Amino acid sequence: MEKAKPFIKWVGGKGRLLEQFEPYYPDELKRGVIKNYVEPFLGGGAVFFSISEKYEIQNAYLSDLNRDLILTYKVIQNKYSALLDFLEQYQKQYDETQADKRRDLFLVVRRFFNEQRFDINYKKVSDDWAQRAAQFIFLNKTCFNGLFRLNAKGEFNVPFGKYKTASIFRPDSIITASRALRNAEIEDRAYSDCYKHVNAETFVYLDPPYRPITQTSSFTTYMGFEFTDKQQIELRDFFQKLDREKGAKVMLSNSDPTGINPSDTFFERAYQGYNIHKISANRAVNRNGAGRGKISELLITNYTLRVF
Repeated sequence: MEKAKPFIKWVGGKGRLLEQFEPYYPDELKRGVIKNYVEPFLGGGAVFFSISEKYEIQNAYLSDLNRDLILTYKVIQNKYSALLDFLEQYQKQYDETQADKRRDLFLVVRRFFNEQRFDINYKKVSDDWAQRAAQFIFLNKTCFNGLFRLNAKGEFNVPFGKYKTASIFRPDSIITASRALRNAEIEDRAYSDCYKHVNAETFVYLDPPYRPITQTSSFTTYMGFEFTDKQQIELRDFFQKLDREKGAKVMLSNSDPTGINPSDTFFERAYQGYNIHKISANRAVNRNGAGRGKISELLITNYTLRVF
């Protein structure tokens, strides 16, 4: 069976950075001392899935403010068989639809997804959740660049992606993800709510909305909430709280403003006294295709590393 990995596309996902992340994980995790993992900006979950495969994590607390994302995770954890039935139907329908008609199919699913949000009880697992999760995955696999964006009315409004093929039905991916999630607690909560799940034997990974490094990359809205410099500082305060009050091992990723503007030392000032490391990443989304390429990103840790 294949290894667990993200079952959706996700902007800012860390799948391509996992090899670079590996040396920066705490030594206690690698030695099996740390058994508890917490990730409150879950997204596609690449780091969680990778760590769950490599290390002996007994408990995981995973959260995100995107309630449809969390609903989908819970369906995969508890009702993956019903989900696979719906995904198989969507795959067949997509494949059998003529290329010039697939946008119409996408719009029908998107409209139903938006209308159904008023009828879903997000607090209690129900049979309706499997179809909702299937719609979420279908839209993710067929929309433009795997984006998730809501308009002011709370409607998903990302356009069709115009793909010749779409990998909607991937049973091995869903089954292995379900296996990795079996000991996880999954909630649609703000990042600060993870505090009570953290102790001295916990590794916490924080992957917030990145601070924009250019005007064209100024995406600062996180599920309808502005994530500006003020919120970045509030997150820094939470980082310090986990460090000082819980004694946990904490790692945070973010953009590297100095790569564009050497005088923009926002993170160096905010995280003074902590360890700041730079890794290389590719731009995944940019309005200007010529602007895609290698940039540096930051990994900030509160623990001493043994990097070989």
